[in-house]
Amino acid sequence: MIYKDTIIALATPAGVGAISVIRLSGNSAISIVDGFFRSIKKGKTLKSQQSHTIHLGHIIQNNLLLDEVLVSVFKNPNSYTGENVVEISCHGSSFIQQEIIKLFLQNGCRMADNGEFTMRAFLNGKMDLSQAEAVADVIASNSAASHQMAIQQMRGGITNELKDLRIKLLDFAALIELELDFSGEDVEFADRTKFKELVVKITFVLKRLIDSFSFGNAMKHGIPVAIIGEPNVGKSTLLNTLLNEEKAIVSDIAGTTRDAIEDEIIIDGVAFRFIDTAGIRETEDAVESIGIKKAYEKAEKAQLIIFLIDASKNLESKTKNQEEIDNIKKRFPNKRLLIIANKIDTLSKIDATALSCSIENLILLSAKNKTGIEELKNELTSLVNIGALSNNETIVTNSRHFEALNNALTAINSVQHGIDLEISTDLFSIDIRECLRHLGNITGEYDVDKDILGHIFGNFCIGK
Repeated sequence: MIYKDTIIALATPAGVGAISVIRLSGNSAISIVDGFFRSIKKGKTLKSQQSHTIHLGHIIQNNLLLDEVLVSVFKNPNSYTGENVVEISCHGSSFIQQEIIKLFLQNGCRMADNGEFTMRAFLNGKMDLSQAEAVADVIASNSAASHQMAIQQMRGGITNELKDLRIKLLDFAALIELELDFSGEDVEFADRTKFKELVVKITFVLKRLIDSFSFGNAMKHGIPVAIIGEPNVGKSTLLNTLLNEEKAIVSDIAGTTRDAIEDEIIIDGVAFRFIDTAGIRETEDAVESIGIKKAYEKAEKAQLIIFLIDASKNLESKTKNQEEIDNIKKRFPNKRLLIIANKIDTLSKIDATALSCSIENLILLSAKNKTGIEELKNELTSLVNIGALSNNETIVTNSRHFEALNNALTAINSVQHGIDLEISTDLFSIDIRECLRHLGNITGEYDVDKDILGHIFGNFCIGK
């Protein structure tokens, strides 16, 4: 697709820096810049240069020197957008940025919309839709894990997973449609045994990708970890120690924390979002009761729960400890749970050993003295299934992909149901097309609604 207009935008963050990069894309990008670029080598024009070359010179307006710049030239179709692309590296003055952009806006360019460079790359066939969406994820990644997932997606992870299956399903769909044209002659072009095997394989792959979303979404936005327990067991102190800052108010007065306090840290490349909650106890205080209710709500939404007990008060209360733990397990049966005894600095080694033996898989630490914090961090990362990342498995992190995969699974389940009931082919051929449509919507290989495109690329930053 060739656009008639040429777009321009600042590709680096706005503000003052050592350098800034201004990007242009469009059929006239090179010729527009050529009109105001003067190479340090006399007579040298950008139009006559090879693609993927860099040139030193000056941007001149009405014989006025705006800046000394480096200009990178990328000729279509071998560029990010598939069009002629020029990138101007200028000094990082906000004034210089504005003057250069204003110059080209007055001479044939228009400001790019959010994500328009990447949208042009998609529409020009330089990447599929899932890869284009991954560009935004790479930019937004804030941990090694989220970055790795985004890079894997940008390299075509989910596309590669579905491509072969989609082609085979498309072939069978064509053969089944052909059978409908010869329905009066009772012939079968599609091998039913192989078709059944394909449906089973597609179902397996779709379920695996759908199941990966919960993990992928948490890794992308930070794995939520709720810290719960009775008042004054050290929840706020633990949060402050993990964050290495005074985030939460610490007090000997019970019920100090009445609202959930959240913050994020990265441990071994994985982002964890810790949530300090109100102490859980029986109370008549209306405000504190609301805080306790919120504590349970946060724990319900968390992927991991840290249940904190006070080692100094519960040494002799083995039965009480176990009852509390059993209640938490019963309330959150599907949650990963870490049981931690805090304030072990108040115990002797003998008492600490006795407490550890009384509760299975108990972690001992002192949040105040930072004892056992590294062991806790190691335990947290061990509970996160990062094996999929290490094996470069495709992990779904995009909610639009998750919805499309679920819709595709519903359609393929209908196909399987039709096969099991041995109903007429024409009745489940619609479901085959529906499955293909949802799979195609992930990569953009089907007609994608313009509103969907606008939503996807509208969330990009300008200049990308």
